[in-house]
Amino acid sequence: MVDINSPYPITAEHVEQFTRDGFIQLRNVLSAETLQHYGEVITRKTIELNTQTVPMEERSTYDRAFLQVMNLWREDATVKDFVLGQRLGQIAAALLGVRGVRLYHDQSLYKEPGGGITPAHADQYYWPLASDRTVTAWIPLQKVPMNMGPLAFFAGSQGVEFGRDLGISDESERAITANMEASGFEIINEPFDLGDVSFHLGWTFHRAGPNISETPRSVMTIIYMDEDMVLKYPENHMQVNDWNAWCPGAEVGEIIHTELNPVIYSA
Repeated sequence: MVDINSPYPITAEHVEQFTRDGFIQLRNVLSAETLQHYGEVITRKTIELNTQTVPMEERSTYDRAFLQVMNLWREDATVKDFVLGQRLGQIAAALLGVRGVRLYHDQSLYKEPGGGITPAHADQYYWPLASDRTVTAWIPLQKVPMNMGPLAFFAGSQGVEFGRDLGISDESERAITANMEASGFEIINEPFDLGDVSFHLGWTFHRAGPNISETPRSVMTIIYMDEDMVLKYPENHMQVNDWNAWCPGAEVGEIIHTELNPVIYSA
C-alpha cells in the first residue's frame, strides 16, 4: 500500500533516545510499495536534473560523495506529494517536541558506485536558523548495506561546539573525527533495511562511508524546522547562500514563512 500520510507510533522511548543521541533510526516507516512508487520518480528526476559531468577521479572530495538535487518537490508533482507527506512530518514534530514543522528544503543524494566518503560534518553550519529545532529525515529508497555507505552518527554529539564552523571537506573529516574519537563519542554505523528512515538534529555530527558496491545508493532527504523557526543573521557565506536559495524574502528576526517553506504538519 502506498501511504505517506498515516500516523507513525512515536513513543516516549523514541523521543528519549532521540533527545539523548541526537538521532534515531526507525524501522518500517515506509512500505516497499511506497518506496518503489515514489523512489522511481525521485531517482529519475535526480539523474535528469543532475549537472555533474566531471569524471569521478577528477572531482573534489565533496563532489565524489554524491550527486545532489535540491528542492526536487518544486520540479515534479509526485515528488511534491512525497515531500509534503504528513507521516514523516508528524515524526519530525514529535521528535523535536514542537507543535508543527515546516519545510526548509529537500535534497536527493545519489551516491554512485565508486562514490567516496561523505566527510564528517554538522548540517546546521549551512543554515541561518535561530534555534536547534531542525531535523533531517534520511530516507533510503532501497536497502543500504554497509558496502553502499549508510549514514553514520556520532551519538550524543549535538552539543559539541568544536567543528561547527567546518563545511563538508577533507578538513572536516579529519578534525571532527579526531575530536569525536578523543572525546569518546561512539559512532553508530549500521545498515538500513528497506523502510528504515533516520532522523538527526542539525547539530548532530555524522558521516557516510564510500559506495564500494556496484549499485547506486539512492536517498531522499527532507529537512524540517520548527514551524515557528526564525531567520537569524547569517554567520558565514554559506548561510547567506541558503537564505537566498531556500527562504528568499524571509526577514531576519521573523518567522520563516515563504512559499518555499510551507507548514507540512501541525498538531
